[in-house]
Amino acid sequence: MASLAWLLIPLVAAIGAGIWGSWAARDRTQGDISELAGYARFREAMDKADKADKVEQGRAKAGVHSGSDAV
Repeated sequence: MASLAWLLIPLVAAIGAGIWGSWAARDRTQGDISELAGYARFREAMDKADKADKVEQGRAKAGVHSGSDAV
């Protein structure tokens, strides 16, 4: 009986490895399209913020103040 228990350990490990392998190899491309679209929106927002910062820096160098910080 003890030998059967020792034989079941590798059998259970092999079954577990097969289940994990099939789970790890599953097709996960389904959500990529929405994630890529979200990343593109994020990049566009960052570009807009970067351009706005550069415009403000250019105004500061030229001595032009916006209405909110002028005294």
